[in-house]
Amino acid sequence: MASNAFAGLLNTSADRHSPFDDAQGIVAGSMLAVLGVSLLSGAGLLAGGTAGLAFLAHYATGISFGLCFFAVNLPFYYLAFRRLGLAFTIKTFAAIALTSVLSELVPEFIGIAHVNPFAGALFGGLVIGAGMLALFRHRASLGIGILALYIQDRFGWRAGFVQLGFDGIILALSFFVASPFIIACSVLGAVVLNLTIAINHRKDRYIAM
Repeated sequence: MASNAFAGLLNTSADRHSPFDDAQGIVAGSMLAVLGVSLLSGAGLLAGGTAGLAFLAHYATGISFGLCFFAVNLPFYYLAFRRLGLAFTIKTFAAIALTSVLSELVPEFIGIAHVNPFAGALFGGLVIGAGMLALFRHRASLGIGILALYIQDRFGWRAGFVQLGFDGIILALSFFVASPFIIACSVLGAVVLNLTIAINHRKDRYIAM
């Protein structure tokens, strides 16, 4: 009986992920997102999406990034539940909670003290994009990615391009807290991140749920 239950967790197919598939995808995606944010932070850069909002709140209030990140994502759970379903909402909550916790723990084990801003934008944006891809492909997301996925499902617009538009608005607000050079590098990071998603995440190329 126990072996049958365990086999059920691992049961996967070409068009459906197993619970184990989803769990490892959420953990891997969250870890990659935190590593990418650490690279951006080490370079003194800002981010788009709810991570960018959390950075702004962190810099303005001194509250930890992890707590700010968890808080700014709360409004998106309603949209996730109403438009994308209970399973998506649960997996997204798990991804956001894990990302918030890891963002507090990882700096204790991995010290990224200095990163060139240009390199930080390229590598940080790419790593966060890879993490978001892992989450998207297991029907989970982080913050504004929820809205981007809904718009892609509803209207067919590429999620990466939708998110890039929102990121541009958020980064425009960063002119109040950062220099033009840092803003320019932050924009580069957002472009790399969202091009990674736009090019690699298409419903007609990836069908597993």
